[in-house]
Amino acid sequence: MDERVSSGARSRRPAPLPARVVLAVATFVVALLLAACEAPGRTVTDDRGPVPAPPGPSPYGVVFLGPGDCSSRGPVIREVFCRSEKAAATVLARHLGTPSSGPPCPDATDFVLHVSETGTGARSRLTTGYACMRNLEPPHPGDPGQGGGPLTVVGDCVTASRAGEVTETACADAGGRAPRYRVESAVRRRAQCPDDTDLFVSLRGEKPVGCARRSTGW
Repeated sequence: MDERVSSGARSRRPAPLPARVVLAVATFVVALLLAACEAPGRTVTDDRGPVPAPPGPSPYGVVFLGPGDCSSRGPVIREVFCRSEKAAATVLARHLGTPSSGPPCPDATDFVLHVSETGTGARSRLTTGYACMRNLEPPHPGDPGQGGGPLTVVGDCVTASRAGEVTETACADAGGRAPRYRVESAVRRRAQCPDDTDLFVSLRGEKPVGCARRSTGW
């Protein structure tokens, strides 16, 4: 093949670099980029937000009486390790506010603790509220029919007064003269109760109406 000459000079193409030279140049460029990213004084902003932590009980001492924690018994309630011999009850749920205005406790709740943690030693933002507690060992007054606990649930028995109020009582208690009613079911509206319902009982939660029937022979 003939080579053409222009302007009195012969054009020549640069010889290609050997493969190992090209590889060395590419490696040098990557090294420069990494060095620039790691240069001191540079910051990178991550606008994706924090990665949420997996759900589960809070570590001991991080949240005062958080879900899964345990409390002691006695007039002064303290948070203790659940394996401690001083542990008497465990926290089923923990909410801010008051029991009357906040979320309802689980049905298995035996009693409610009103929690107030103040001062410079407060360990979390969850400082004022209530804890839904369940005894580690029987008795469990919150269980259906036991006549105690902070909630009235399906299976509980109640006595009614003329003022339209009800008082929870143990279903197995044979004493007392007031008629007793057993909450047979819970519904969203009164119209959904069975036709043989004798008493409507106010409950909490998604189904706030309890359908109760009068118990006889007790």
